[in-house]
Amino acid sequence: MADVQVGFNTAGTVADGKLQRSLKSRHLSIIAIGGAIGTGLFVASGASIHSAGPGGALLAYLAIGLMVYFVMTSLGEMATLMPISGSFATYAAKFVDPALGFSIGWNYWFSWAVTIPAELSAGALVMKYWFPNSPSILWSAIFLAILFVLNILSARSYGEGEYWFAGIKVVTIIVFILVGIGMIFGILTQPAVGLHNFTLGGSPFHGGFMAVFGVAMIAGFSFQGTEIVGIAAGESDNPSRNVPRAINTVFWRILIFYVLSILVIGLIIPYTDPNLLKSDVTDIAVSPFTLVFKRAGLAFAAGLMNAVILTSVLSCGNSSMYASTRMLWALAKEGKAPKLFTRVNSRGVPSYALFVTTVFGFLAFLSSLYGNGVVYMWLLNCSGMTGFITWLGIAICHYRFRKAYVAQGRSLDDLKYRAKWYPFGPIFAFVLCTIVILGQGYGDFTGGPIQWGNVVATYIGIPVFLILWLLYKWIRKTRVIPLNDCVFHADEV
Repeated sequence: MADVQVGFNTAGTVADGKLQRSLKSRHLSIIAIGGAIGTGLFVASGASIHSAGPGGALLAYLAIGLMVYFVMTSLGEMATLMPISGSFATYAAKFVDPALGFSIGWNYWFSWAVTIPAELSAGALVMKYWFPNSPSILWSAIFLAILFVLNILSARSYGEGEYWFAGIKVVTIIVFILVGIGMIFGILTQPAVGLHNFTLGGSPFHGGFMAVFGVAMIAGFSFQGTEIVGIAAGESDNPSRNVPRAINTVFWRILIFYVLSILVIGLIIPYTDPNLLKSDVTDIAVSPFTLVFKRAGLAFAAGLMNAVILTSVLSCGNSSMYASTRMLWALAKEGKAPKLFTRVNSRGVPSYALFVTTVFGFLAFLSSLYGNGVVYMWLLNCSGMTGFITWLGIAICHYRFRKAYVAQGRSLDDLKYRAKWYPFGPIFAFVLCTIVILGQGYGDFTGGPIQWGNVVATYIGIPVFLILWLLYKWIRKTRVIPLNDCVFHADEV
């Protein structure tokens, strides 16, 4: 079956409502890497090791990494056959229920739009390291302008920005791992650090099963963003080649980066070190990466990591703006958002969708500055579950996608990318993702009186998602689509 090109322009001109396929293979690969490597690794990994020990942190990240692997292979199979910017929201509408596609799409747009001001605030905090007396709103405005320019120029300019932002992160992690190995085996420092910190206290695990479970809940957030490759597939110049390549290589690179980084930190810094618990973007001096580099004798470690984390923040903000803009464009194309947002500029960028996303992000940022940020915190809470719900939706979509594909007499040999271990993969991802969603607030139910305010804040995203789903279903009278009625072309909405 030929690649679906409906709704896109591969020639030099751009018609109203059409995107351009200008993202190269290197862009697609780095987009998935950039989406999943951020402050969760550079900063929060220290607290994970402190609470569960190096072995517990590794086990938690491996378990969640396996779940994400199956989510990504499921997404890869669908995105290779149907490379469209609506991605999983469109797949949900085609293979499950249009109401599910509506709910996933709007929740996903909202989640990434709200992430933009979070990254603007983080960027301002990072700049305080060099300019402690400068106004935060100045840096946030500068960063917002940079992100807007990268996204308004073209999809390729977004890809190039992400390529360099994420590339700096990747290089830093590789250098970190090499320096760490040199310290562990006594190549860079004497005496050799050795392996004794891994089993400090007699075991690499600390805090028991619940500690590992708690880290697994946090690990899920660290991997969020990998699914953006499914949205970017809609503007890839050769999706049948680039999407499988990105899925096959990027996930393993990310998993190796996380596992080896956590292993290096756990071997060099005892999990009992109180600095691991203090890790925070506002104090880069206690980032586990900074601590390791300092022990290697790099006096400029704090400044280096501050710069790296700044690129990480910009990378996440860049991806947030791109993903939310493309999802809003796709919703409008399917009649689930105002038609105005289907408009694109002469370079194939959904300009109106980008404008409203930028304005929403700016307003959300302003809400974080006033009233102690209460309004903005509730906005963040509403979006907190969206990533996990999206992964859950991808697993369901793929299960139904493959069932419909076979039910309609199509040959699996015609698939240009076939997810391994079907149906175990999507079922495993569905079950584990459900556990992660339900387990997010387990800490509020243990160790003392139940903090109902925290419980509501943790789970508020679930009823918001369900209300959107059921409301659309009630108004439009949608139903679960029979397998024989599922469609496999972008123009058959």
